[in-house]
Amino acid sequence: MTTPSRPPADLRPLRPELHVTIGDRLASAGQRYTSSRRALVDVLARATQPLAIPDILAAGPGLAQSSVYRNLAALEQAGAVHRIVASGDFARYELAEDLTEHHHHLICTTCGDVADFTAPPALERSLGKAMAEVAGGTGFTPARHRLDLLGTCPSCA
Repeated sequence: MTTPSRPPADLRPLRPELHVTIGDRLASAGQRYTSSRRALVDVLARATQPLAIPDILAAGPGLAQSSVYRNLAALEQAGAVHRIVASGDFARYELAEDLTEHHHHLICTTCGDVADFTAPPALERSLGKAMAEVAGGTGFTPARHRLDLLGTCPSCA
């Protein structure tokens, strides 16, 4: 699937405060921000779409598969990484949305590929109104939303 809404990795500089924020989140969870975790965050921050473990390993030479699994779990527990479960053999990982920008996902139910997309402002407003309407009668207070569109990517169509 080739519909990323974010700039290509080589055009998207890493924000220096990203590492500070993630370090603080890990410390709050009783974890250290090791060099392996920093390298993993760099790979995810430069990615233009959520990555499966094999993609992370290919993009981060020197990352060991066993430590990537452990470090992703620690980063997810600290609220720095979000795991997207899709069809296919692998979950995909990306930095938590509050560390990047608001976006949604196109998930291929055939190959499991996941691509980011940004909804037009009018759709975001409509989603906000719909959330308020649905939650209004229930006492539920929505904090944010996530929209995953399931279907078939162009490669699998």
